[in-house]
Amino acid sequence: MPTTLQLESTLTDRYQTTVPDGVRRALNLGKRDRIRYLVQSDGSVMLQRAEDADDPALGSFLNFLAQDIQAHPQHVAALDKDLSKRMRNLTKNVKADLNAPLDPADE
Repeated sequence: MPTTLQLESTLTDRYQTTVPDGVRRALNLGKRDRIRYLVQSDGSVMLQRAEDADDPALGSFLNFLAQDIQAHPQHVAALDKDLSKRMRNLTKNVKADLNAPLDPADE
């Protein structure tokens, strides 16, 4: 069974806190790094290191799409079969490693 750490910190009058050292080490956090809070339906909260690859413009665009789809579900349609076939044909010989960095300098 994995070891579980139970750590605490205190909120200041301005609702700020210091991330405990054990959490910083577990998430490999440094100064100015971002933290993501995932609030679960049962009220529990998970902390994650927010990756630098997060694009605020992309997040805003995806939120816009989600709201638009919810407001206008009648506009959602399946891809045309011919377009889908053409896309598969155009990419059938393309090999891609989706985990590879986009820029070799990022390695």
